[in-house]
Amino acid sequence: MGSSSSTLNAMLITVIIVATLYLAREVLLPIGLACILGFMLAPPVRMLQNRRVPRGLAVAAVVLLTFFAIFALGSFMAREVSRLAKDLPRYEATISAKIDRLQGVGTGGTLERAQQVLVDLSKQLGGGPQKPSEEAAVQEEQTAAIPVEVREPRGAPLRLLSKLIDPLLGPLATTAIIIVFVIFILMMREDLRDRLIRLAGSTDIPHTTAAIDDAARRLSRLFLAQLAINTGFGILVGLGLAVIGIPSPFVWGVLAGILRFIPFIGPILGLIFPVALSVSVDPGWSMMVWTIALFLGLEIITGQIIEPVIQGHSTGLSPVAVVVAATFWAWLWGPVGLVLAVPLTVILVVLGRHVDALKFFDVLLGDKPALSEAEGFYQRMLARDPIEAIEQAKSYMTTHSLSGYCDEVVRPALMLAQKDAERGVLEDDKKIHMRETVEALSADIAHEHWLACKEADMSTTTSAAKLPVLDAGQLARSWQSPKPLLVIGARTELDQAAAAMFSTLVEMHGIPARVERAEMLTACNIGNLDLSGVALMCVSSVDMRTPAHIHFAARRLKSRAPRAKLLLGLWSAKDDEAGAELKNAVGADDFARSFHQAAAIILQEATTADQEPRTKAPARASAAHT
Repeated sequence: MGSSSSTLNAMLITVIIVATLYLAREVLLPIGLACILGFMLAPPVRMLQNRRVPRGLAVAAVVLLTFFAIFALGSFMAREVSRLAKDLPRYEATISAKIDRLQGVGTGGTLERAQQVLVDLSKQLGGGPQKPSEEAAVQEEQTAAIPVEVREPRGAPLRLLSKLIDPLLGPLATTAIIIVFVIFILMMREDLRDRLIRLAGSTDIPHTTAAIDDAARRLSRLFLAQLAINTGFGILVGLGLAVIGIPSPFVWGVLAGILRFIPFIGPILGLIFPVALSVSVDPGWSMMVWTIALFLGLEIITGQIIEPVIQGHSTGLSPVAVVVAATFWAWLWGPVGLVLAVPLTVILVVLGRHVDALKFFDVLLGDKPALSEAEGFYQRMLARDPIEAIEQAKSYMTTHSLSGYCDEVVRPALMLAQKDAERGVLEDDKKIHMRETVEALSADIAHEHWLACKEADMSTTTSAAKLPVLDAGQLARSWQSPKPLLVIGARTELDQAAAAMFSTLVEMHGIPARVERAEMLTACNIGNLDLSGVALMCVSSVDMRTPAHIHFAARRLKSRAPRAKLLLGLWSAKDDEAGAELKNAVGADDFARSFHQAAAIILQEATTADQEPRTKAPARASAAHT
């Protein structure tokens, strides 16, 4: 009941917020545009203040210069468009000739026959052709003189003036509101920040300050980068159109740069007018082809090369979030909402990273992976998607070693599975499937690692150099048997999965190993367990909650092979103290908490087993990995 009530409350609050945003859009849109300009103009204002210019003078200079440039640019574009409108009648002959050629393609063919059929059908549906007398009557009626009397209404000049002023009042009022808000934001920047901190909660000033600073930094960087990129894009478009021969090329360059602030559809809108003019100006089609090629080439270079290099992940948004944000804000606020979509969504993501109650915004819209590498591996095992797990391993091992992958991905994933098993949410069949999948994946992952080592010089990889790869000649005499290493799971399917992965790791470093199931430790099977030629036995355990099964496994193995060394792989041990205590309790020779550490101990043992006495300290020191 409580969960249902909280869900309904959240839905009601969401509906109220969306309705408020829609109904108050006339007020919120100028404020939003003013905030964007405020973030863009804050860096130059701070730069002037750092040069000891008073804040009021710095704000006034930057704002006046900015809006003067905007108005000058608008005046230039209006003048160029007016001149272009006067030249449009000259292009009428070119357009007519192209239309005639297009119509001529269908003369006597399918288009003409289809047109004739439609004409005939319309005549039949209209009751057939009119008789000559009826046609004459209609023409006489149409040509009859209609008396017209022209009277000038009262107050005509005032009405004409009102018609001229009314369309300008809205844009002028919006512009004035934006200017006032920009000046207010730049002048009262610190005061607004303090009020936001107070509103968000003065009890947690560090987190609130970090959120505000992060949002301001991201938005300023985003807007300045977009302004620089789109300005360069517009200049190149204008120069390219001038070379092609499009009339008023720099008008369309400026328009293309402005429209590119609109995600996705902005570049398409900027292309429409130059293409239409190219069709009107050029008797052929080459100018249109060159115009389209210019826009496509510049957009590919800008979107795929320049923007990723300059901006990177500065917005902190995932590609899906950009699409969703553009759709939502365009539906809510129209074309201006498209321009504001990315900035507003960035603010929500930043708030989600610093405010726990809004964490879902960061999860849904942020560019950080929703799952960690270990969580992703665990999810893929549960979803029975080994192919994606192999791809993840390939990507991870481009910069990490195989032991690093085992310790940073596989081992935490098995620990997550163990926690779910302890809570009773991981059924036995899923544990069996995880064990089978890890056993099958271990060989594939090792093969991908071998291919990566073959393609790259592993001597330059510091993480891989920590674990050497031995050949048969480097092994001690007691390790010359076909399978000198035995790895066995202590009890559960997850212990067995860890044993399979660890066995693959040590084999990749030159130690022949074999894996046995935990069932072989039972009274009816222990007699069938072949321990001949085994120099070291490793008990693999993910479950550390009840160590009794580790005692049982160690006692059975030591009774069967008293001369072999015993290593405990305590993959989920919290600290060395707990591992050392368990090692002493069962009489083991050593223990390890990570795959890398266990492999380092085995590699040292395999090369120094015939040397007495054996020194363990260097092995543990060299095995430091986590």
